[in-house]
Amino acid sequence: LGFAIAQLHGIYILAQNLDGLVIVDAHAAHERTVYEQLKKSMAKENVQSQPLLLPQEITVSESQADLVEQHLETFAGMGMSVDRTGPARLTIRAVPALLANSDAEALLNDMIADLATMSSSEQIGQAMDDLLATAACHGSVRANRRLTIEEMNTLLREMEITERSDQCNHGRPTWTCLTIQDLDRLFSRGR
Repeated sequence: LGFAIAQLHGIYILAQNLDGLVIVDAHAAHERTVYEQLKKSMAKENVQSQPLLLPQEITVSESQADLVEQHLETFAGMGMSVDRTGPARLTIRAVPALLANSDAEALLNDMIADLATMSSSEQIGQAMDDLLATAACHGSVRANRRLTIEEMNTLLREMEITERSDQCNHGRPTWTCLTIQDLDRLFSRGR
């Protein structure tokens, strides 16, 4: 995927390779690499947790608190430590280490929403990928976050070794390449 030369509008990484110009959607690409890392960790039953310096208390509905309480093992397996601390209160004590910089409350709320759509423990097993995708999305680079050249190149190297890195978890492309011939055609060069 070449080497980063710039970031465009805080969204796209512009890189130069032997063929031409590579354009990468930083969020989509990072989301895929984080998702695949979480999947590998989960398969090894080795998702590392990052304890929060200050546990975060959130208010939810009683039915949401019930749901979390019923699936504490699911959360723990994903590296998230959550306790029920009241009829409608949850305390987040740790998040997956890969998502240490994400919004823990938003992550938990989205995971609860995913769990609420599943009606049986069998479906939860089948839908674990959806939960991992939700988690990966929260831990990924956001639009308008300025990346250093080093960070952009690190993401490019991660993409090169990540399965299916050409698509994000939602099926959108993560990168495209405009060859020198494509660029020449755009600017009517060589005619």
